[in-house]
Amino acid sequence: MTDSYDVIVIGGGPAGVVTAVTARKYYPEKKILLIKSIGTGVIPCGIPYMFVTLQNPEDNAFGNAPLEKNNIEFLIDEVVAIDRTKKEISTKNDRKFSYDKLVLATGSKAVMPPIPGSEKQGIYLIHKEMSHLKNLKNDIQSAKNIVVLGAGFVGIEFADDISKLKDKKISIIEMKPEVLSGSFDPEFSQLAEEKIKEKGIDLILNTKIESFNGGERVESVTLSNGQTIAADLVIVGAGSVPNSDLAKKAGLEIGEGGGIVVDEYLRTSDMNIFAVGDCAEKRDFFTREKTNVMLASTAAAEARIAGSNLFRIKVIKENKGTIASYSTCVGDLTLGLAGLTETAARRQGFEIIVGNAECLNRHPGTMPGAKKMKLKLIFSRQSGVLLGGQVAGDVSAGEIVNIISMAIQKDFSLTELETLQIATHPKLTAAPTMYPLIVAAQDALKGYKKHEKV
Repeated sequence: MTDSYDVIVIGGGPAGVVTAVTARKYYPEKKILLIKSIGTGVIPCGIPYMFVTLQNPEDNAFGNAPLEKNNIEFLIDEVVAIDRTKKEISTKNDRKFSYDKLVLATGSKAVMPPIPGSEKQGIYLIHKEMSHLKNLKNDIQSAKNIVVLGAGFVGIEFADDISKLKDKKISIIEMKPEVLSGSFDPEFSQLAEEKIKEKGIDLILNTKIESFNGGERVESVTLSNGQTIAADLVIVGAGSVPNSDLAKKAGLEIGEGGGIVVDEYLRTSDMNIFAVGDCAEKRDFFTREKTNVMLASTAAAEARIAGSNLFRIKVIKENKGTIASYSTCVGDLTLGLAGLTETAARRQGFEIIVGNAECLNRHPGTMPGAKKMKLKLIFSRQSGVLLGGQVAGDVSAGEIVNIISMAIQKDFSLTELETLQIATHPKLTAAPTMYPLIVAAQDALKGYKKHEKV
């Protein structure tokens, strides 16, 4: 027997759930089913904080309340095949379902580099599954020497949170010369490095792990610099790849980066099948080149576009490309990025002008909580359009970067940012005379005016 649904969503992460909830909003009469392979998932961005900051791992659970509230059926099972001709899916438990529209939200898979000894106990990839992460938390409690592979967002956030525990020797091993090197310009990476070292974390850059050593369980790692360091637990933050196996098996078009190829409305090469989130291929907002951005915020934005346009393009919401918008924190330092860095813009051949600002986040400077905020904006030299921005400071930097992201999406120009109308308050923001976004735009304007005279 085959059960029939108007919409079937495969995947229970943020992309899948937001797609289903959005579809219910725009198509209230449709019959919707969400199928997920994991009973209890987790909020992806909260994973690094499940070990110390959050008292219980369950505090980071990603539950079914949004589905239940919106009268969306859900099933715990694994989809193993898609028959595009019959518009039918089959599951691991030998169930079949037919669909009118199908949404693939199958996420991504953590990557294990080809390092000898990676099968040993005590070596953890970051899987978005509650029981796996609870096992990791228990292992962290008893471990003394913890090695983190990778100084990207995941690696740094894990190390930062675990460093709050007593009697832990934490080492981060990174093959590149800087932390967060794929996301920030060097002067911002340096701020993160300083905070990491302040917390007593051993940061080893320009170095690879050559082997995991020990018996059944890891005991040490050998590095490419010849050093061997003790390790009774290893956390691997070496990145992820799109989980597009199901789509590939169904004959859908797969991009060069392994993601499912989609159009501006997240439709795959089969117009009745959509793909959203980490499993879908991403294209840069400016260059249209493939970009490896895997963020819950990006996934949710794609899900809202797909969910509203499943049956007809009734709402003009299109995915014009991915703006890489990130934020993270190390200790009391918040870092944010949206769009192109100076390094990336120059590498892509953009002619740019750069504006910098360093302002206090409160006014006057004697106000309690006043700290320096550093901001850098990248503009097109020809048009003055904003291409990217980076910010470092207190927690307010996390929202400043969202303003930058919105300004990029709406093609803000240098002069529009310079005349930005803002709300300020002594206890909450920088001074109206020294607001960092405006000051950075004014700084860039000097270079823009020089260009106009040439």
